[in-house]
Amino acid sequence: MTDQEKNLARTVLTDPVHFLAFGFGTGLAPKAPGTVGSLPGILLFWLTMDYGLYVQLTVAVVVILVGIWICGESARRIGVHDHGGIVWDEIAGMYLTLMVAPFSVVGWVLAFVLFRFMDIVKPWPIRDLDHRLKGGVGIMLDDLVAALYAAILLALYRWLMI
Repeated sequence: MTDQEKNLARTVLTDPVHFLAFGFGTGLAPKAPGTVGSLPGILLFWLTMDYGLYVQLTVAVVVILVGIWICGESARRIGVHDHGGIVWDEIAGMYLTLMVAPFSVVGWVLAFVLFRFMDIVKPWPIRDLDHRLKGGVGIMLDDLVAALYAAILLALYRWLMI
């Protein structure tokens, strides 16, 4: 680990804004931080799944609105727009995707794979959003659209399986 990586890790683990933006430290993963950073979204959904749609929608809105500020502020402090370790947007995207996933191991795995695929490949207009919009809105929006694409595919899967 380089000195720069050690300093970033120390900063992330001691600053509440970075700690949240980096997904409670999951964004510090040396490989695939976005994929690892999606895991807290699964945990958050699991913790809220018994509370019903209205609570889940409220949680989703709060995660998104708070995420716009957290991601933007963390990026500003680090000096890198959409640093790979900022994964709050992945947490939000994963949470939203799971809201339409079938409640089964297959459904959740499919949700995870589809969301990660859309976030990595970034089909139109996700790539454009990622490059054009700056700040917290830009960081969050591309993952929210990736979640929308994954949700549409999950809805199609559910429809075909009926």
